[in-house]
Amino acid sequence: MDKDCKEALQVTKELAAKFIEARTISPNNFADVFPAMFDVVHKTICAHEGREGKEKE
Repeated sequence: MDKDCKEALQVTKELAAKFIEARTISPNNFADVFPAMFDVVHKTICAHEGREGKEKE
């Protein structure tokens, strides 16, 4: 697993825990929500790093 995936997984786990505490998501719909949350977080991390690389040039 690459660095971006590990970072996205950690952030997504923390978000999911907060959403469960706030009762926004439940253990029943966790399997549906978690992959979608991971995709958004991972794409955001990758997009941010892509912009950083272009700014350095």
